[in-house]
Amino acid sequence: MIIILNFGSQFAHLIARRVRDLGVKAEILPFDVTAERIKEINPEGIIFSGGPSSVLSKGSPRPAKEIFNLNIPILGICYGHQVMTEMLGGKVVKGKSREFGKEILSVLQKENIFKGLKDEEIVWFSHGDQVEKLPKDFIVTATTPGCKVAAYKHKAKNFFAIQFHPEVTHTKNGKKIISNFVLGICKVSKDWKIEDISKNIITEIKQKVGKDHVLVGISGGVDSLVAATLLHKAIGKQLHAVFVDPGLLRKNEVTSVATLLKKQKFDLHVVDASKLFLGRLAGVTDPEQKRKIIGHTFIEVFEDTIKKQLKQYDIKYLAQGTIYPDRIESAEPTKHASKIKSHHNLTLPDKFGFKIIEPIRDLYKDEVRKIGAVLNLPHDMLWRHPFPGPGLAIRIVGDITEDRLNILREADSIYIEELKKAGEYEKIWQAFVVLLPLRSVGVMGDSRTYDYMVSLRAVDSVDGMSADWHKIPTELLEKISSNIVGKVRGINRVLFDITQKPPSTIEYE
Repeated sequence: MIIILNFGSQFAHLIARRVRDLGVKAEILPFDVTAERIKEINPEGIIFSGGPSSVLSKGSPRPAKEIFNLNIPILGICYGHQVMTEMLGGKVVKGKSREFGKEILSVLQKENIFKGLKDEEIVWFSHGDQVEKLPKDFIVTATTPGCKVAAYKHKAKNFFAIQFHPEVTHTKNGKKIISNFVLGICKVSKDWKIEDISKNIITEIKQKVGKDHVLVGISGGVDSLVAATLLHKAIGKQLHAVFVDPGLLRKNEVTSVATLLKKQKFDLHVVDASKLFLGRLAGVTDPEQKRKIIGHTFIEVFEDTIKKQLKQYDIKYLAQGTIYPDRIESAEPTKHASKIKSHHNLTLPDKFGFKIIEPIRDLYKDEVRKIGAVLNLPHDMLWRHPFPGPGLAIRIVGDITEDRLNILREADSIYIEELKKAGEYEKIWQAFVVLLPLRSVGVMGDSRTYDYMVSLRAVDSVDGMSADWHKIPTELLEKISSNIVGKVRGINRVLFDITQKPPSTIEYE
C-alpha cells in the first residue's frame, strides 16, 4: 500500500488514482495522522500531496516529524516538496515570479524517480513559493529557468521531492515518475483491479441496505447510470429510479434518456418539475446560490415523489452518482482544502429524512466508465460527454430565463451534432456551449443586431481533475460558428475557449 498525506490539495485524490492505475492500493490520510498510525498500516511508501497553503504562513499544515524516522520512502509533491524542505532544515522563500501551467524541466540526474526520462521533460507547475536552500545531505535533481530547485533527493535515504505535479495529465511522463517511485523505489506488489472494485461495491451495498428500499436520482449521465446499475445488481426490485426534469436539460434530453433507461429495466419514474426549478432560480445570478437552490429543490422533488408515487415502499436511502471530483471541488474530504464550487448533490439540506448512499464516491470518471464496461452497459450511454447535475443553469452565466435556455439549447444541439457528423465527438472528453451575459453589435442582412455571444468549450481529460482544450480543426469550428449564428436567433458572435484546467474549471459556474 501507498499512503498519500493530504495537505488540502485539489489533486490529492488524483495522486491516489495514479497509484491505483499501477495496480497498487492507495489510501488517503489527513496530513496530521500520527506516526504510530502509519506504523500500524505499514505502507511501503508515503506521498505528501500539494495544498493551497504557504509553508511561510503561520499555522500552515505540517506532518508529524517522526514520519521521517520510519525508514519508509517519501515523495513530496509541490507543497509536500516545500514542507519537507522546511521541516528538514532547508529554506523556502516567495518566488520572484510564479509558475502556473506547462514548463520545461531540465533533468540533472536520470535515476530513481527520473529513471528512463529525457534530459528535458514537459511538466505542470502551480506554485508561488520555492526552495532557496536545501536541507543537509540533499542534492538538486532537476531545474527550470524559473525554479532552480524543481526536484531534489537525499544522498542516502529514499526521500524525494518535486515542485511540479506528476499526477496531472499535462506532465507528459508523470505516470512514469510515480511508477518509478511506487514500483521501483517502494517495490510495492500489484493488488488493485477494477473487476474486484465492482464486486466489492455490490457486496457493500447488499450489506448496508439489507431489505430496505432505495431511491436513486438519475440524470442520464454516466455517473448516475453506473451507480444505479450497481445498486440494481445488489438489491434488484428494492431500487426505484427517479428522473427529474428541472427544465434545465438539453434539447430532447427527457425523451431520449427516459427511452434508454427503460431499456435497462429500471423501475423508472419521470417527474416534470421544470416550473418549480425555474421559478426558484428566477433572478438568481450567483453560481453558488444556483447550485444550492438546485440541490435542495431536487431533494424536495424526491421527497414529494416518494409520498405520492412510492408511498407503498419503505424507502430509507437516497442514492446519488457522486464521484471523487465532485467531493474534491466541494472541499468535502478535508477542512484544509480550498472550495472550488459546491456540487448540487453535495449541498443537502440540514434536515434530511434519508440516509445517503454513494456507490461510486471513491472513483473517478474513467474508473466509472471501466466499471460500466464490466457491467456491459451500452457504449453510447457510457461514452456520453459528462453533463452536470445543475444542467444548463451553470452554462448560462447570470440570470436564467426561458428565452436564454431556448437559445442555449439550440446552439448546443448544433454544436454536438456537427461534432458527431465530423467524427470528432468521441475524440473529446467534454464539449458544450456556454451563453454569456454579454451582447455585442453585429450585422445581418445589412441590418444592425445587438445579440448574445456564446463560448464553445471542448476539453480533453481523463478524470476531470485537469483538462486541456481540444484542438478542433479550424474548418469545423468555422462551420459550427456559421451554423449557430445562421440558425439560432439571438446569437451573433461565437467564441472558442482555449483555457486549460487549471487555471480555469471545465464548467463556467
